[in-house]
Amino acid sequence: MMIEVFKERWGEIPVLTIVEAAKREESLPVLTYFHGYTSAKEHNLPIAYLLAEKGYRVILPDSLHHGERENDIPHAERELQFFHIVQQNLMDLATIKQELDTRNWIKEDRFGVAGTSMGGITTAAALTQFPWIKAAAVLMGSPKLTEYAKRMVDEVKKRMDRFPMTDDQVTDILHQLQHIDLSMQTDKLMERPLFFWHGDKDPVVPFEQSYSFYEEVTKLYKNPENIRFLREVGRGHKVSRFATLETVNWFEFQL
Repeated sequence: MMIEVFKERWGEIPVLTIVEAAKREESLPVLTYFHGYTSAKEHNLPIAYLLAEKGYRVILPDSLHHGERENDIPHAERELQFFHIVQQNLMDLATIKQELDTRNWIKEDRFGVAGTSMGGITTAAALTQFPWIKAAAVLMGSPKLTEYAKRMVDEVKKRMDRFPMTDDQVTDILHQLQHIDLSMQTDKLMERPLFFWHGDKDPVVPFEQSYSFYEEVTKLYKNPENIRFLREVGRGHKVSRFATLETVNWFEFQL
């Protein structure tokens, strides 16, 4: 079996497609995987390779202001655009799905989404918008988007001498985020298979936000096998090999 990486641009989105070479034009189950903040699509090639070995087509996009789309934006400015990037990821996901449909590359509507950190936040938000997502995995991301945004704004304010946004602007952003906040729209889950992995010593994205959400929504699932939370004791903000392998196993079972 030969796994190949194909580099393309779909609209404004640079993407890598990882797939068994002999099956490049076939309809296959598809996973789109979003990278984390300050990362890039190439950093998720290990999990993409493992999934491609299992018969999946994996799409790795670059987020706005990342990878090939970075455009030398200053770090402070990019940080302030964090939630705009998440919202752009959702628009990019719709573009990716449309491109895959045009090419007839999705087998039996088996389309999943996953991501790390900012990509995990994107994944949770995507479940509020796209009923065609069949299974999802959130690795050290928060499904409590508004709560996470408040925490992030407070932390940025502490680090900056002069915070460049007014209270009204912050309130407006928080109001917009409610529309894509999964914790405020748990009915949108519709019992779709959902996997969480989070290290319980994560200093960046609070473990409690994902775990408390999991505890809240488990009762919405008639089949307990469709929702799983994997807690890694003592782990910080870095995905382990164990987490990667468990995520691959999850999708092989659920997608």
